[in-house]
Amino acid sequence: MQLAKLAKPLSIAGLLWLAILACLFPTAALAQTVNQYTNSTTGSINAFTSCTTPLVRNFTVGTSFTVADVDLGLFMSHAWRGDIRVTLQSPAGTRVQVINGNTNNAADNLNVILSDENTGQVGGSGHVADDQLTPAPPPYQRALVSNNALSAFDGQNSAGTWRLEICDTFPSADNGTFTRADLYLTQPPASYADLSLTKTVSNATPASGNAIAYTLSVTNSASSPSAASGVTVLDQLPVGVSFVSATGTGSYDSTSGVWTVGSIPAGTTRTLTINVTVTAGLGTTIQNDAEILASSIVDLDSVPNNGSTLEDDDASVSFTTTGTRTAGTPPTLVCPNGTTLLDWNAQSWTSGSSTGTATVANIGTIGFNVTTQGTFTVPLELNATITGGTVGQNSLYQNVEYTTRTQTTTTVVTLPTAVPGTQFTIFDVDYAANDFADKMTITGSYNGASVTPTLTNGVTNYVFGNVAIGDVTATDTTNQGTVIATFSSPVDTITIVYGNHTTAPADPDGQAIAINDFTFCNPQTTLSVTKLSSVVSDGVSGTNPKSVPGAIVRYCVLVSNSGSATSSNVVATDSIPANLTFIPGSMFSGTSCAAATTAEDDNNSGGDETDPYGMDFAANVVTGRAASLGPAASFAMVFNATVN
Repeated sequence: MQLAKLAKPLSIAGLLWLAILACLFPTAALAQTVNQYTNSTTGSINAFTSCTTPLVRNFTVGTSFTVADVDLGLFMSHAWRGDIRVTLQSPAGTRVQVINGNTNNAADNLNVILSDENTGQVGGSGHVADDQLTPAPPPYQRALVSNNALSAFDGQNSAGTWRLEICDTFPSADNGTFTRADLYLTQPPASYADLSLTKTVSNATPASGNAIAYTLSVTNSASSPSAASGVTVLDQLPVGVSFVSATGTGSYDSTSGVWTVGSIPAGTTRTLTINVTVTAGLGTTIQNDAEILASSIVDLDSVPNNGSTLEDDDASVSFTTTGTRTAGTPPTLVCPNGTTLLDWNAQSWTSGSSTGTATVANIGTIGFNVTTQGTFTVPLELNATITGGTVGQNSLYQNVEYTTRTQTTTTVVTLPTAVPGTQFTIFDVDYAANDFADKMTITGSYNGASVTPTLTNGVTNYVFGNVAIGDVTATDTTNQGTVIATFSSPVDTITIVYGNHTTAPADPDGQAIAINDFTFCNPQTTLSVTKLSSVVSDGVSGTNPKSVPGAIVRYCVLVSNSGSATSSNVVATDSIPANLTFIPGSMFSGTSCAAATTAEDDNNSGGDETDPYGMDFAANVVTGRAASLGPAASFAMVFNATVN
């Protein structure tokens, strides 16, 4: 990438900053020229700098070109930066309020570069610490997104005066000093395309089970000097719809969500219609997002596959199913051996710790391990902030700050022994517009095999399989956001992953859930016995021996525990009938018939009785013993006898 037409000569440090800046621009824009204009005339931001008499700093651009992209660097001191409002005006008169001001952001100073291609909004949930004043930029300390899109300037002519206005929405309160601003105007190459994407849905209020159609259109502007080839679009269908067919230009892969468009000449639109069936329940809002994934040529004002929601190469559409959602009814937890409750009001947790335990009768000590890709804004702890409608009900409270909607918090619940089933509740799975969209995924395992729970929705969320998604706002002290998870088969590990659905903004705000009490089915043992036999020899045939007098027969008695509790002091016996004679010294034990290779003597004493199984022969009875037999475990007794 070439950087040219700077407002003043660059020092060695300035050249280093340009090298760093080059790394910030997407690779798809490398053929473009980025022009930097600097204003470093300092000025006070004080009681006289109101939004009717702002501090003004100008950038004079003497070269005429079409603006493909605008970035803005800002460096100033100011106590309580939430008061600062910054507006950029182009020579054409277009105004963008890049920082809104009048917010509750109590941190100090601005040392940021703003770009539509960055993540995390200036003054947002990921921008809550003070910005540094030393070292002075460049480079800027943080790369963030402006409060309003800088793409409003795309396509305009660069030449003229760009006006920067800085004001204090509470000018009598806090003061500061403007030090520097950098305006970066990207000039497109001679050959480029201007691609844009739109998306519509045939019915914005369908009923569950209805057929609807999404229509995607990719247009290469008539003003583009070049055709675009190799164009692909990503439209991964959301949960809540089921793919039926697709018609139009190119091909669509419903598994990957990729629409292969092909070439698009200037002034041409390519269209695809995706037919789906609505599977979402009553009163559910389903959002579908799409973005141009790839193109052979630079786009004038957007970057393919950068995850932005502010550019014209991405599009979103939603529908809301008819009817009023009601809370679901969870399945009844069937527990033949009774239940045990893990009540958080009877447990303790070290505030801020990522690990903890809960000890309950009949189960033992249960381990909890919590890891997050975000930041806990309130220490991980037990409290009654979110009650689910029950006063004074403690829960494992998770209040997390995410800077991207792909970040998650994972809670792993490890049981000391498997249980036949369990049911638990999670409070406050909900949604806030332009803020967050709770997404909860719950899985389980038993002896390493996957176990899937049944989730039951509240009125502010909907469920698909083992996923619950918030789409309506709930208050902390009601049960509207409650999700109930039910495991109706044995489970020994439960994993709860908490994050955001795609309906959340790119930088979600802080959000919280509360994992409430667990009801466990008491563990129980289920013992069974299987007996197998095979003829070892008959003195006649070496390949196909028969059970004739004098033949030697090998027997295996297999004792198995298919329950979820450990059984202690398990004893199994096998009486030898009159037509057989036990062969001394022929006993072996093991975990299965094939693995029974541990030799056992014929008495009931000695170390062979606990290695780990024991066997003996007395009074024509073979006896086997296991001190304990855990869930899904077995032990085998093997011995030989002669046919009389």
